[in-house]
Amino acid sequence: MANETLVLGAGIIGTCTALELALRGHQVILVDRRAPGCETSYGNAGIIQREAVEPYAFPRELMTLLSAAVNRRLDVRYQLAGLWQVWPSLLRYWWHSAPHRHQLISQAYASLIAHSTSEHQRFIVLADAEDLVRRDGLRMIYRTQEALDRAAVASERLADHYGVVSVAMGWGALSRAEPSLNAAVLAGALHWTDSWSSSDPGALVERYFRSFLQHGGHWAQGEADTLRETQAGWRVETKDGTVHAQHAVLALGPWADRHARRLGYRLPLFTKRGYHQHYVGGSTIGVPTLDAERGYVLAPQSRGLRLTTGAELAPRAAPPSPVQLIGAETQARQLLNLGKPVELQPWLGARPCSADMKPLIGPAPRHAGLWFNFAHGHQGFTLGPASARLLADQMEGIQPFVNATPFLPNRFRK
Repeated sequence: MANETLVLGAGIIGTCTALELALRGHQVILVDRRAPGCETSYGNAGIIQREAVEPYAFPRELMTLLSAAVNRRLDVRYQLAGLWQVWPSLLRYWWHSAPHRHQLISQAYASLIAHSTSEHQRFIVLADAEDLVRRDGLRMIYRTQEALDRAAVASERLADHYGVVSVAMGWGALSRAEPSLNAAVLAGALHWTDSWSSSDPGALVERYFRSFLQHGGHWAQGEADTLRETQAGWRVETKDGTVHAQHAVLALGPWADRHARRLGYRLPLFTKRGYHQHYVGGSTIGVPTLDAERGYVLAPQSRGLRLTTGAELAPRAAPPSPVQLIGAETQARQLLNLGKPVELQPWLGARPCSADMKPLIGPAPRHAGLWFNFAHGHQGFTLGPASARLLADQMEGIQPFVNATPFLPNRFRK
């Protein structure tokens, strides 16, 4: 079987990449060991974060660092084995988080985030997926007036620099908007009105996948470990036999580092693990809500109210630790009647991150016909279609719709 492009990885990034290329008339085969949207793309909070114009920087305030060091924070926790494995990348993450460097990174990052909802909209229409998408924003709640005031000042700066819109809400307005929340423990909120959400992020990826098939794409079950370079391009083994193509795209999310290493690349990548649990039978909320001072999200979804945790620095295959989810659940129960958990075991997944907080989108530095599209951190679901368009522009040799230079993989080449 001959194909023009292999796309390895059927999460949100790989599925969108395959769909974008198919829409442009390319012969594409999407390969994964599991069905599309079953891994990290299923487990996120389902928010298309148009407001996320500045990636999360490594904390530099002394008190924040000290509280993280004793490992008692809910937003970020660690397992010692995880720190040992990723400390070189974390050190570079800290270096890139210096204010002047972070400002430049954010300018580039925001250029891609600016197209997050508009690029999703193209695919939503193609995939007939309006029933899975809401456009009522993201609400960030604050428990103390001091934190709310700081966030309000920051929101004004983001509005001036990037044009993202938020509405400040005191506890009274918040109580009227979300009567199920316990306003007694809250100072207020910022409502980011430009962000969207999905009631089932895994199902949205599946709709995009169906659209890919409808536009001439092909699917095969196979292992990325079998990817090999050939004289004519690349090949991979699937259940349907060997598949050959001129180009191969690594869109493997948290597994990308392992496969890039196998091909000789040593990239400053690391993973942040996260957990989620659904709850039913209690109260609900109307808009996805981030408890900003505790670091977890509550999102109304089709399976119930989904609670997603912050980041856990641990090896991707390490046993799950219940501490973060238990702590987040305890905090959430202060806000509302959470109800009963749906799953017997919480979901656990990993977010693929780079040391400079930007994804790698573009040609692999040392292999002809090999392309990277991974390391989107917390914003893979947000940036799937926009990243796909940026990569497809480069593969076709046309002027990219945004400046591609900040995202090129060769920025890490020694």
